[in-house]
Amino acid sequence: MTEKALRLGTRRSKLAMAQSGQVAQAVRQVTGRPVELVEITTYGDVSREALAQIGGTGVFVTALRDALLRGEVDFAVHSLKDLPTTQPEELVLAAVPVREDPRDVIVARDALKFTDLPRGARVGTGSPRRMAQLNAYARTHGLDIETVPIRGNVDTRIGYVRDGELDAVVLAAAGLNRIGRIDEVTDFLSVDTVLPAPGQGALAIECAAGNADLVAALGALDDPFTRVAVTAERSLLAALEAGCSAPVGALADLLADGQTVKEMRLRGVVGTTDGTRMVQLSTTGPVPQTHDRATALGRELATEMLAQGAAGLMGERAH
Repeated sequence: MTEKALRLGTRRSKLAMAQSGQVAQAVRQVTGRPVELVEITTYGDVSREALAQIGGTGVFVTALRDALLRGEVDFAVHSLKDLPTTQPEELVLAAVPVREDPRDVIVARDALKFTDLPRGARVGTGSPRRMAQLNAYARTHGLDIETVPIRGNVDTRIGYVRDGELDAVVLAAAGLNRIGRIDEVTDFLSVDTVLPAPGQGALAIECAAGNADLVAALGALDDPFTRVAVTAERSLLAALEAGCSAPVGALADLLADGQTVKEMRLRGVVGTTDGTRMVQLSTTGPVPQTHDRATALGRELATEMLAQGAAGLMGERAH
């Protein structure tokens, strides 16, 4: 008798379906069970409001989590950067697979690089974090850009450039990689220019805490290095009391000496969206061996950032 298919809850966007399809394939391999995708529409998918206005936090996640809690799906795949920093007790983050490229990228007209954009170039992004850092970089490097708030899926966003409405748009490298469109990128933004969103490029595989067998099976897809890195980044975000629509960037990267990973560096940034005021700090230490150590690292850096005035740069404190 064939085993019952595992039901994977996913958002309906092309990107969500692509990344969920990749996870489904991996889950089939580790469990030997069939996996079917269950498409779920979230509030963030249907609302036309700007993400910063609807709160950002959890708008793409709540409907998936509700389906998990009701037992309509067995597990769900999220973009980790969309997950609220508080984890519901009934659900567990069973796996954080190896992270994709965490960088932000530019898709610009005429194959332009960011630094080659003409004066007054209109650059589209829905992210206050990207706006803050691009405007700060432009200001310190004598560039003249205008950041324009946009929403929509990858096609919509790149369409603004193709139609000549915008000179460039900013997207995540990971998403374009997953849908096979990385060749449309005209410039990869160094993380020294724009720190990504906490958890960017990583996926979260979530299931009911009570389903011990599934938790154990999905655990085979977990990457311990990715997990400690994103745990530190998200801890920083939580300690700044900022939602995922706040202008906070964070990246934990592992510093290796040859093949041996020696240390982890955590960088954080927060700034006003016009880029005039920024607090950017980093800390380096041994690679955290536990969830608690990774969490403490993020909290410590956040405390230093708050001491330097980070709270005042985030506008409304997200609740």
